[in-house]
Amino acid sequence: MRAVIQKVTKAKVDIIENQQRYTNGIINTGFMILLGICHEDTEADAKYIAEKIANLRIFEDAEGKLNLSIKDINGSILLVSQFTLYADARNGRRPSFSQAAKPEQANTLYESVATHLRIHGLNVETGKFQTHMQIELCNDGPVTLLLDSQKTF
Repeated sequence: MRAVIQKVTKAKVDIIENQQRYTNGIINTGFMILLGICHEDTEADAKYIAEKIANLRIFEDAEGKLNLSIKDINGSILLVSQFTLYADARNGRRPSFSQAAKPEQANTLYESVATHLRIHGLNVETGKFQTHMQIELCNDGPVTLLLDSQKTF
């Protein structure tokens, strides 16, 4: 499971469906997270990613050090599914998505991550699985991190 975490001052996701556009999730200070699910991912990966996200200390304390978590600042999360995080563009010009989970598995684990984040007491807004979305955000810092439940960097 891969998560691209951006510290934001605001973010929103609009859904484009049936020639209609509507806002599905909007937050102020917190994280905009793109979440990719691999076909090998399990519930353990969902719990791991949620735990890491909830406790990442990347917000400034009174001394300006990145020492506070999203829970410490009462921030919010905008969580958006993003199967293209498992794109493999090493060969050819068209990426392969063979490592991405099939939609049913991916949606189940995506919803599980959202649930685990809520269990941590976080406000979680979401995109809409398997739809065309447009995201607006203001990256703060900028601070952007990549988490991968299968790798250590």
